[in-house]
Amino acid sequence: MEKLDFFAPRVSADTKEFWEGCKEHKLKIQRCKQCGKLRWPAAYLCPDCLSEETEYTELSGEGTLYSYVVFHKPFHPSLQEKVPYVVGEVDLEGGVRLITNIVNCKPEDLACDKKVRMKWMDCEEYTKPVFELREEI
Repeated sequence: MEKLDFFAPRVSADTKEFWEGCKEHKLKIQRCKQCGKLRWPAAYLCPDCLSEETEYTELSGEGTLYSYVVFHKPFHPSLQEKVPYVVGEVDLEGGVRLITNIVNCKPEDLACDKKVRMKWMDCEEYTKPVFELREEI
């Protein structure tokens, strides 16, 4: 289990169900009950129809790497031992984009539009979704 206290999420009333789902290894994303739009980050009002009615739906965790950056210099001193590390934007099936870590890969293997799959990183105080490259079939 990793210790990343500096990076613990700030849980709000809107994001609580997402983070509770993560503890259960379930990727739960907010959906508007009125128009059906998925949204991340979670919010009180739907940006499309302004409805306050929401529910959460579980996504598969499959997606596509939209963009990424390889950090050769740590963003924070606690990450010094992790360089180089990758932060990417992942387009999930369902139309939501997450900013997250891309793990278990060499930076030279990365490219936009590569298929990725989610896995879970259990930290001391929280669990977060991270992604790794899918094997080409």
